Amino acid sequence: MLRTGWLRLMSPVAQVPKFADPRITAKGEERATVQFDRLDTLWFNTGTLCNIECVNCYIESSPSNDRLAYLSLAEVERYLDEIDALELDAREIGFTGGEPFLNPDFCAMLAATLERGYEVLVLTNAMRPMMRPAVQELLQELLARHGKRLTMRVSLDHHTEELHDRERGAGSWQEAIAGTRWLASRGFHVTVAGRSCWGEEEAIARAGYANVFAAEEFPIDADSSAQLVIFPEMDPHADVPEITTDCWGILGVNPGDMMCASSRMIVKRNGAAEPAVLACTLLPYDPLFELGSTLAEARSAVPLNHVHCAKFCVLGGASCSAS
Repeated sequence: MLRTGWLRLMSPVAQVPKFADPRITAKGEERATVQFDRLDTLWFNTGTLCNIECVNCYIESSPSNDRLAYLSLAEVERYLDEIDALELDAREIGFTGGEPFLNPDFCAMLAATLERGYEVLVLTNAMRPMMRPAVQELLQELLARHGKRLTMRVSLDHHTEELHDRERGAGSWQEAIAGTRWLASRGFHVTVAGRSCWGEEEAIARAGYANVFAAEEFPIDADSSAQLVIFPEMDPHADVPEITTDCWGILGVNPGDMMCASSRMIVKRNGAAEPAVLACTLLPYDPLFELGSTLAEARSAVPLNHVHCAKFCVLGGASCSAS
């Protein structure tokens, strides 16, 4: 009897895995949540189809991945109308994908949001879908009417052709540079998104991008975190600490600065009857971060129950917005 009890006491206690419970951490501490504070940016994922397939795309976009279907103009306008009805006073509309310019309604979506007076941010690879003559013509018309309220953020994963193409495929650097050159030469507000997955110090990376921008005469300040965004790498298998309620004070981080305090993303799952509102642009497939089908339903608090919450947002200090 004594031996049985001793064995029971000495046996290891099964530990709950990290990020398993939205309320508590694996150590039994209260998990941090982020309250919805305001809608500063509303994102639309136009669909996961893309003209290229990157080695490590967080959303797994490709020419064959249609897990997120194309949004329609009518669906986008429904949410823009809801912003007005709820008096949410959003500043910015963001478009991401996949590659937004593959969506047949995208140019109409772009025009509709700009006509309503929003600042608009488009995440694009600046390759062939954007460079079609009809698209170029419309973009120039929108630029003439709306000027700097339209920002085009081009993905250049590294400041060298070799490493960019290693991620995005042979020839993608030359196409992306040509697209960025076209945008810059016509006066578009252009920014660049890079990645930090190369084991390179940020100062060295920014200096490398600065050389590219100077050689190409791109009016982009490589030292500006708004004009050159270098995103921390998103590894869903990374071993990172969970964020507890005490972490805000320990880290000196304001929960109101997290993306989920001030942004939401609209997606439409393939086969779904209607779009859904997500808490986070980085987690399009996780049902925990789906908050309903309307913006009114999506104003609830968000538990930081994913490795991306910790690594990308809280510890990485990153944001997908233009500011």
